Amino acid sequence: MAIIKPAEMNFKEKKIRMLIAGFPGIGKTTLALSAPKPLYIDVDLSAERIDPAVFNLAEGVDQARSYEELKKDLGMDVSPLELQQVKNDFAAYETIVIDTGGKLLTIMGQYGVKIEPKYGQRDGALSLKGYGWLGKEFQRFLDHIIYVLDKHIVIVFHAVEDKDGDDTKLRIKAEGSSKNNVWEVMDLGGFMEMRGNDRTIGFSNCERYFAKGTRGIKGVQKIPELTPGTPNNFLTKLFAAYNSVAAEENAKTVAANEEYEKVMADVRAIIDNVDDVESANKALETLPKMKHVLTSKKEASAMLADKAASLNLFYDRVLKAYTVAPNKEG
Repeated sequence: MAIIKPAEMNFKEKKIRMLIAGFPGIGKTTLALSAPKPLYIDVDLSAERIDPAVFNLAEGVDQARSYEELKKDLGMDVSPLELQQVKNDFAAYETIVIDTGGKLLTIMGQYGVKIEPKYGQRDGALSLKGYGWLGKEFQRFLDHIIYVLDKHIVIVFHAVEDKDGDDTKLRIKAEGSSKNNVWEVMDLGGFMEMRGNDRTIGFSNCERYFAKGTRGIKGVQKIPELTPGTPNNFLTKLFAAYNSVAAEENAKTVAANEEYEKVMADVRAIIDNVDDVESANKALETLPKMKHVLTSKKEASAMLADKAASLNLFYDRVLKAYTVAPNKEG
């Protein structure tokens, strides 16, 4: 097993999982195709609706009609030679766009019942075991795209209105508990709405819908109107911003870890010199005054306590100092 240190990790190239939801006609697919170098997986078989000015279908469309076909196209459960061929074929793409997620889950569920009848019920719905399998298979599907193919993934979902008492909430259109499986694994999830004449996408939970924002991506953002000559690159910029924040956070973590190691080296030197009650009390006074980083203060206290115990020293809470532990004999 290769252990990678934070300083060795490239956060600027993290592959992102994103969900886009909204009512039909609001421009979900157009937005999804603004991701970096997309390959369009059209499981809804509706590619003809795409404006050629927004996305040239010749750049990459896959219209798999079953999950078996889609798995093969993406190189899942194939031989190493076939997988390498898929990787070669996909070399020009950076993002896999799935349209729609609801249809993906449907054909995935149909495949599950085909390979294991107990995953289905007589009315055609999935059983509890079926939903359990579906959640795991959905995760495996995403993992393959992220870790094996090394691509971003954007999944488009239709929105539906869900009555909660007198309130109307927006939810993604997906069967049963599969909704939860979808949200859990996403890095970003946004609901698209019209606000006046503006198309917007919200990344923060609110009373109307679930959403998911991380790495500084939050709130409601306006989606720029596409005019002739305007590049469709909203998600390309968003992903770059996401990874830029991740890289900055990682740089801060690396710097903090370096400071932590320096502090702990000084702590260990002080503890190593503790050999009697006088040096223990000197360390007790010195250690808290050090410029601590991360968990160094807590660890220094625990290390001193362990060293004092090994020397048969007792911490007197009244004196707030170490003394020789009383002799328990007699």
